[in-house]
Amino acid sequence: MKQQILHLDLDTFFVSCERLIDSKLQKRPLLVGGTGDRGVVAACSYETRRFGVHSGMSMKLARRLCPEAVVIRGNSSIYTKYSRLVTDIIKDKVPVFEKASVDEFYADLSGMDHYFGTYKYASELRSTIIKETGLPISFGLSANKIVSKVATGEAKPNNQLRIDEGFEKPFMAPLSIKKIPSVGNKTFQVLRNLGIDRVSVVQQMPLEMMTSVLGQNGKTIWLRANGLDNPPLVPFHERKSISTERTFGKDTTDITKLRTTIFAMAENLAFQLRRGEKLTGCISIKIRYSDFNTYSKQLKISYTSADHILIPKVMELFDKLYQRRLLIRLVGVKFSDLVTGNYQINLFDDTEEMLRLYDAMDTIRNRYGELSIQKAAGMGARTIGRFHNPFSGEPPTLLAHRNQ
Repeated sequence: MKQQILHLDLDTFFVSCERLIDSKLQKRPLLVGGTGDRGVVAACSYETRRFGVHSGMSMKLARRLCPEAVVIRGNSSIYTKYSRLVTDIIKDKVPVFEKASVDEFYADLSGMDHYFGTYKYASELRSTIIKETGLPISFGLSANKIVSKVATGEAKPNNQLRIDEGFEKPFMAPLSIKKIPSVGNKTFQVLRNLGIDRVSVVQQMPLEMMTSVLGQNGKTIWLRANGLDNPPLVPFHERKSISTERTFGKDTTDITKLRTTIFAMAENLAFQLRRGEKLTGCISIKIRYSDFNTYSKQLKISYTSADHILIPKVMELFDKLYQRRLLIRLVGVKFSDLVTGNYQINLFDDTEEMLRLYDAMDTIRNRYGELSIQKAAGMGARTIGRFHNPFSGEPPTLLAHRNQ
């Protein structure tokens, strides 16, 4: 049975969602992302790209390049809603699929040639998604994930492309090396310094040469350039860690503000652990100063998901790390080394009243939202919250790929 992998990508997903909500935004240049001076463009409409705007760019620069653009902060709950609509359609139509990000999917259509024809089936699936959600979507279809993903990029906007078996290498050859997944800016510069600008050049190079220059990544790039890399579909994403960060609108040394933010982060992450029936065995703190020097510190602990254990340890770790007394740009908290389980009661330190309090607070949060109840020490950081279950197996909204 010949393998047939479909790659689906919602075009300018955040922008398309905003246009569904407000039809006045149709065909207007639109930027979605942080609106402050330190905001970043999460998505931009095609109308802005002729001005040099791209996702991942600072919002300040994007506004300067395209002053007539409408700027929208964005709403992750709306994007999650539409993403789930598309996910439900795909789940209903294909036997095996992977949700790679909030707007990107892979589906295994192998064997459908005997019944429907994979290209016809993929076309009908795309038409169903467009009809039922109103969102533009493109797809690429080939024998493996990598070629299908590249084909989707070539098909955009709002189109489709099939690469027949045996034509993967000729299809890839004329493309820029930047079109190969995993070739970032640094790798691109290394390859350009070697005089490599097209995939065809990589195809002609010996594998040993690529490996000697770029190590294991060189082998991966060589295999992908030749259409040979064939990673499996991953139907479920098991989280290895959960984290949250805050970039302040203005650099600060306000210790009360910093401690309140860290406290609220730790409290929210501890709730996420309990909601997902997870325990953490390692906590870490990150601080980025105004000079962009970044420091982190981690601590191994006994497995737990309890506020009264995690929050004091997080605050203690922050106090140990914050030694420079310079303006701070960003702080973050991370829980890693996660395992499945529920908090084990400490016979000597825990009380029945405290455990009932946890249960009551978590019940309120599950019913009315994560910010519906907080400890007083974290009240000054009202915008700390994830607004989704990080252990649902789906990628977070903020991890939607940058090149929308």
